[in-house]
Amino acid sequence: MAKKVKQILKLNLQAGSATPAPPVGPALGQTGINMMDFLKQYNDATKDKRGQVIPAEITVYQDKSFTFVLKLPPVSNMIKKALNLKLGSGTPSRVSAGTLTMAQVKEIAQEKLPDLNTNSLDSAINSVTGTARSMGIQVKE
Repeated sequence: MAKKVKQILKLNLQAGSATPAPPVGPALGQTGINMMDFLKQYNDATKDKRGQVIPAEITVYQDKSFTFVLKLPPVSNMIKKALNLKLGSGTPSRVSAGTLTMAQVKEIAQEKLPDLNTNSLDSAINSVTGTARSMGIQVKE
C-alpha cells in the first residue's frame, strides 16, 4: 500500500552546504520530519555542485518520512554562471548587465527543458530570453 502524502515542499538550497537556518528550518520544522536527516541526505547528494543553488522538491508523508527529488538550478543562476555575473541589473530597463548569444540561450534552454512545463525547445528559448531580459541582460542573434 502506498504511503499517504501529507505535504509537498519546494526549496531552493545551496548545494552541499544547506543548514537548518531560515528559510529551511521553519519550512521543514512545521512538517515534523527529521530536519538533520534531510539536510545530511541533501548535502551528500549535492556535494559535487557546491556554490550552485539546487532546488529540491520534498514529499512529506503522513508517517513523517520523506523523499526528495533534485531539480536543475534556476534559469537565472544558469544565466549568471554563463556570463560569470554575481547579480543582474538593478534597473533592467536602463542598465545592461551583459549580453548572451542565441547559442548560449539555446544551450541553457536545452539543459533546463526537462524541468520546464513545456516540451517545445522554442518555448524554452522564449522563457530563457524573458528571464534574461528581466535581469537586464541583452540577447544578441
